[in-house]
Amino acid sequence: MRGVEGRLFEEFSPGYYGICTAGGMLSAGTAHLAVTPLDVLKVNMQVNPIKYNGMASGLSVLWREQGPSYLWRGWSSKLFGYGIQGGCKFGLYEYFKKRYSDMLVDHNRSLIFFLSSASAQVFADVALSPFEAVKVRVQTQPGFAKGLVEGIPKLYRTEGLSGFYRGILPLWGRNLPFSMVMFSTFEHSVDLMYRQVLKRREECSRAQQLGVTCLAGYAAGAVGTVISNPADNIVASLYNRKAKNVLQAVKDIGFVNMFRRSLPVRIMIVGPVVTLQWFMYDTIKVLSGLPTSGGSRSRLEEEDC
Repeated sequence: MRGVEGRLFEEFSPGYYGICTAGGMLSAGTAHLAVTPLDVLKVNMQVNPIKYNGMASGLSVLWREQGPSYLWRGWSSKLFGYGIQGGCKFGLYEYFKKRYSDMLVDHNRSLIFFLSSASAQVFADVALSPFEAVKVRVQTQPGFAKGLVEGIPKLYRTEGLSGFYRGILPLWGRNLPFSMVMFSTFEHSVDLMYRQVLKRREECSRAQQLGVTCLAGYAAGAVGTVISNPADNIVASLYNRKAKNVLQAVKDIGFVNMFRRSLPVRIMIVGPVVTLQWFMYDTIKVLSGLPTSGGSRSRLEEEDC
């Protein structure tokens, strides 16, 4: 692998994975922070669908009864929790993709994407779960705590360590399929656009490459949202103690409602969030002299590395 002028680190070096981890932390934390009001609405629609039975009416009720500042409850959990999760997810995805690519040379690329994203997401959700547990309670229980600093010790005093990981299984159930579908859809979308719509990546400007990143990111987010919606409703029910276990949550929510409840607002949240994450992530890579993410790498590009 030859050095490339302008790169801070060579691909697949420790510095490269550090850039990917830092990029994932910054992009995920910032993107999730930006949509906190919609996330507050989504969680309340999941926990109390009768009272918050629509996006417009739900926002109106929250604004009228709790005030505009309530729409930003849980912002610290979003920023730090999803920032840490994003760092683990993107950094480890790059690491595992290289490892599995070397191990499974003759295997289907989709299998490598699935294995890489699933492996990364397992660790990312272990890091996220305590923040998610506090966030849901802060957003749906007005008297619980004002934020992360107050919520973490209070949750530990009342429920112990298990309170932070009450929803880890459904969290995996939500995020593992989402991550596997999201990364695979992104990779194949990038590959499709370069092969069928545009031209070779190295012949495109950085602006064009980042445009491909945004289009592929939105497609990946939308597809992943539909797949993960049932588990997202179960997570909200368990963390808010509306149900004691997964089976009770499924029974209380209803099979059809697991797929339908809060889906429009989740699409509004996740599509732009995933797009913004990929855009910021690849922008950081570009500024570091690295190529954008996804798709097959051409022979010329590999030689330049």
